[in-house]
Amino acid sequence: MFTQSLAVAFATLSLASAAPLKTGPYKHVAIFSIDGLHASDIDKYVILRPNSNISALLKTGYEYSGAYTSAPSDSFPGTVAQFTGATPRTTGVWYDDIWNRNIFAPGSNCTGSPGYDTDSTEDLDYNSTQLFSGGIDPAHLPKIIVDGKCTLQYPHNRLQVNTVFEIIKASGKQTAYVDKHPAYDVVRGPSGTGLTTGYFPEIESIPGNNIPAVMAYDQLHVNAFLNYLDAKVPANSEGNLTAVPALFGGNFQSVNVAQKTYGYQNTTGFPFSAPILEVIDFVDASLGAVVNKLKSKGLYNDTLIIVASKHGNAPINPALFGEVNPIQITNATGVPVEWQTSDDIALIFLNESSTTATAVANLNADRTAGRILNIFADAPGATPLASQGFGTPVNSPFVPDIIVQPDVGIIYTTSKKKVEEHGGLSADDRNVACFVSSPKITKAQKFTQRVFTTQIAPLILEALGIDGGELEGVRAEGTQILPGFEW
Repeated sequence: MFTQSLAVAFATLSLASAAPLKTGPYKHVAIFSIDGLHASDIDKYVILRPNSNISALLKTGYEYSGAYTSAPSDSFPGTVAQFTGATPRTTGVWYDDIWNRNIFAPGSNCTGSPGYDTDSTEDLDYNSTQLFSGGIDPAHLPKIIVDGKCTLQYPHNRLQVNTVFEIIKASGKQTAYVDKHPAYDVVRGPSGTGLTTGYFPEIESIPGNNIPAVMAYDQLHVNAFLNYLDAKVPANSEGNLTAVPALFGGNFQSVNVAQKTYGYQNTTGFPFSAPILEVIDFVDASLGAVVNKLKSKGLYNDTLIIVASKHGNAPINPALFGEVNPIQITNATGVPVEWQTSDDIALIFLNESSTTATAVANLNADRTAGRILNIFADAPGATPLASQGFGTPVNSPFVPDIIVQPDVGIIYTTSKKKVEEHGGLSADDRNVACFVSSPKITKAQKFTQRVFTTQIAPLILEALGIDGGELEGVRAEGTQILPGFEW
């Protein structure tokens, strides 16, 4: 069975070999995720739009064309990676909706056998059909025993390590963040104190295939970014500002939705479809609006701008797209399955981990029908989980018994609404757009070696004059800042 390590960093040649730039700390960091945007999309876009804002940012920036997001590449671990400096084996955050062997059902008072779905989606809201959904309803939260007491598990309590938001706020500075569900409260960190203000309009209230509606939704995020530069917050925010935050940012959903709904053109080079180009133009204009506001406030020279996607989407090549009913994989194990999270990946938790070897043997026999590329598990006939940096289910309640990686382009779903998806392990999922920009970067460079979005977290802190080693995840995994900087 052919496998490719997900943990190996390939040392390829940078386009520039100059010594790292020496530059002083910044007063502000602005970070934006263009959800879905691939590293390859940057090259395509600057060719089409040489006078774009993205092109201008790259002229005083470092581009990381070999940047990889988390594995799995779901939005939740993708976000957590950027703000903790660590991967799921350390953070405990594997997916937005996944099993945890140690928690209990909502309202259970922690009685009965542990094991329940850790859901950090719109399902936690009071009313996810409303743009401002009321936030997280405690009645929807699972329970967990902490220090002998049965307590609610908020999304931020899922984290096993601290975040940049906590560290920056503890230093006396202010922080602000915007994202698609109230569950992105996760960035507050385990203490729950990391955000000065948060703004979480509910994306689930927006028609999923309506691109203009999603762009209008994203405009709310842009308006929030602009408000932050006036030390103000939009209505329906959680918390207020008294100064321009040292760290602020959030995400864009439009590219993600356009990719999933329309995909790329099935011709040489897989050009953007018209909807994808339209939404990238929108995001580009939005970045330009933030840059112009930074300049008008006299903050541009003291701000490090980071653009890094939480995830890509697969497949870029539309000819590779296909669907397999996820129950095919569940049934193929031939053993009782407690839980399966499915996208362009299957994360399987068995009723009894002792049945893993049987399940793996049965899955290997079903490779053709299940469109299975790789199986990761601690059993014969599979690639060991720890060898890929996943940890082991023996030592962690968060690690699946089995991870199934389908062929590139295959989605384990019954939906007929998507032609792309993320969450998986392929390069289309993980090789994301990533660049940093500042007027202090006087020689633009393109780094082509493999780097990881976990390296953003210590960079954020170092840029603000704070030791990146204050991050527990950085210490646990030895995470370095992105190349090109010396402080």
